Amino acid sequence: MFKNVLVGVDGSPNGRDAIALASRLVAEDGTLTLAHVHTGTLHPLHAVEPGVVDEEKAASRKILEAERAAAEVDAELVSIVAFSPGAGLHSQAEEQKADLIVVGSCSRGALGRVMLGDDTRAALNGAPCAVAIAERGYSEHPTPVAKVGVAYNGSPESKLALACARGLAAATRADIVALEVVAIPTYAYTGLMVPTAGGGLDEILKDANSRMQEIDGVSGRAVYGLSGEELAAFGDEVDLLVVGSRSYGPVKRLVIGSTSDYLERHARCALLVLPRAGEGERAGEGESIRAAAGA
Repeated sequence: MFKNVLVGVDGSPNGRDAIALASRLVAEDGTLTLAHVHTGTLHPLHAVEPGVVDEEKAASRKILEAERAAAEVDAELVSIVAFSPGAGLHSQAEEQKADLIVVGSCSRGALGRVMLGDDTRAALNGAPCAVAIAERGYSEHPTPVAKVGVAYNGSPESKLALACARGLAAATRADIVALEVVAIPTYAYTGLMVPTAGGGLDEILKDANSRMQEIDGVSGRAVYGLSGEELAAFGDEVDLLVVGSRSYGPVKRLVIGSTSDYLERHARCALLVLPRAGEGERAGEGESIRAAAGA
């Protein structure tokens, strides 16, 4: 489980979803912080109206206290001044050295689905820690994390995701299910399969399934398809889906690639996206992330 968890709240059901998920992911001896972001003096009009700023601060504090009471959680409260919720959470996570940020899905998403607003997604890209996104409506049915899913393909990033999943599963006694998506190789727009040295697609899939089934303590399988679509559908089978960042970008930052970007719009369960690790951590298969998750 995570030791230092920052949760974005705004007085809406989306923030309550985030609190409910964060409560499942924070360690018993960990710290939970509820954060509300407002513009304060950064707003052009507010900057010259001190009374409005004071009212905004008071309203922010009231939201935080009400959400903490409603969720019945032991949490610290922090009111943040920033241009956007994502940017505020990003800077606060750096300041308090959080190992996890938790946010809710935007209101226009379907119930039981994950969907981040564009502003929040853009700001969280580059976050200094892991980011978890609660599916819409999660607080109404906060199911235990009994089955953890992992997007796995043998890459260093997916090994980090598996290490994190093992830590979470150990703490919650959850099962781990891993899925590798084998891309379907075709000639561009022809519909013809590309010949491979190792045989046809059936052979490729058979080899992938063999590899997945050899992962210790994990129920693994491989499928053909597009990574984003197959992993989003995989979310129907699990309570939490863990994915790694893309393989390039700033070290120890969350870097959203095409697959994680798709999942942040279409995942069918809570989503946990990990930051990119340094070479030393990658070589050790994510010891720091494994420790953060309680392995």
